[in-house]
Amino acid sequence: MSSIDPTLSNPDLRPTEPEARTWSTYNYIALWFSMSMEITTYQLASSLIAKGMDWKQAVGTVLLGNLIVLVPMLLNAHAGAKYGIPFPVFIRAPFGVRGANIPAILRALVACGWFGIQSWIGGTAIHSMIAVIWPAAATNDGIRWACFISFWLLNMVIVWRGVESIRHLQAFGAPFMFVMAAALLIWVRIKAGSFGSMLSTPSQFHSTHAFLAVFFPSLTAMVGYWATLALNIPDFTRYSNSQNAQAWGQAFGLPVAMALYTFVSIAVTSASTVLFGHPIWNPIELIGAFHQPVVAFIALIAILVATLNVNIGANVVSPSNDFSNLYPRLISFRTGGLITGVLGLAMCPWKLLASPDAYIFGWLIGYSGLLGPVAGIMIADYFFIRRTQLDIHSLYHREGAYHYTKGFNPRAIIALVLGVLVALIGLLVPSLHPLYDYAWFVGFFLAGSIYILLMKLAAPAEAI
Repeated sequence: MSSIDPTLSNPDLRPTEPEARTWSTYNYIALWFSMSMEITTYQLASSLIAKGMDWKQAVGTVLLGNLIVLVPMLLNAHAGAKYGIPFPVFIRAPFGVRGANIPAILRALVACGWFGIQSWIGGTAIHSMIAVIWPAAATNDGIRWACFISFWLLNMVIVWRGVESIRHLQAFGAPFMFVMAAALLIWVRIKAGSFGSMLSTPSQFHSTHAFLAVFFPSLTAMVGYWATLALNIPDFTRYSNSQNAQAWGQAFGLPVAMALYTFVSIAVTSASTVLFGHPIWNPIELIGAFHQPVVAFIALIAILVATLNVNIGANVVSPSNDFSNLYPRLISFRTGGLITGVLGLAMCPWKLLASPDAYIFGWLIGYSGLLGPVAGIMIADYFFIRRTQLDIHSLYHREGAYHYTKGFNPRAIIALVLGVLVALIGLLVPSLHPLYDYAWFVGFFLAGSIYILLMKLAAPAEAI
């Protein structure tokens, strides 16, 4: 594609060449196992126990949420595998070659927040490892911050090495984390005495109404957890060696990995209630509570590998491409990764992990209201307006089919704004708070429907 507009492209944004499409079904299974088996997933499930669910209710909530988000995940993955294009290029079709920067930056900023969260967790794990060897370090905030920055720098080194290093990291990390998760489960089972005692914590809800009041916003949070990847999954499927490889790999990898690790985290959190009298939702805190240095050191190594895996795979690839899309001639994938790292530091991740309420009802549900409308518009455009047919040449040119009005598609922007406003209005209007509890669903279906209606009403030449 020698005639590509240089202001809309660089080597990282161009369609993936056939020889670079090396990811197999195993790579996608490994991708999801490595991204699922990490601390924020653990805290996602364990927080449901802390909020009062029993293990069956918690596992069911997480599994249902992941089966729901798998649908838009697979739908958006199709274009990446078919055309070899990343998310910020794919999104140009509905939003325009310039308007695409709006949803791309929304997605990127959320990823920066996640990057900061994962970096803080990794730094905390390193600090805890040092504290095992040198107990006085446990209360030293200076050492804690030094560990945080050190882990951040390790992430930046891997980003600088490129996408292939990510594939190799995940190929190793997935089986390693599976073994470590099984070991953690067995170890805590020995401490608790039996699986029965581990899972004996009853539900704290005494009525269906009380349960549903927590279940529905929690379900939205489960969907919101992977709402980011539901958008930028083309960043990964563009490397697939076939459409079937990515589809089967994801259809198996995401729900199975989440169900398995959810059970581990819930069983361990339930065991903490049996052993210590209250649920401990932070695994780093739980490991320290046992006061066994050798076990703690091994477990914290596993936490570091898991955190590094997911931080690079889920929170760097997409925003790096998104920032690159802003100014392709100056911002490469590597530079975009560095920008992601800096913004991640600026978003105060320690505040986002302060409590289960801040994590689920603030962070997860809040940003799902921003990303649900984007997913709805993407799927509506690709499947209902264009019938999976994209003009690749126009995606990289300012005067092509996706130029619309000075590079912006006003119909997509209107649908996005309305979808976000309705999804998040419950934060400001108490009587409409139920809309916020369903933020992702409200935004997804409303924005998608409005977009289809507006595009159908547009002139035929503009709507194809």
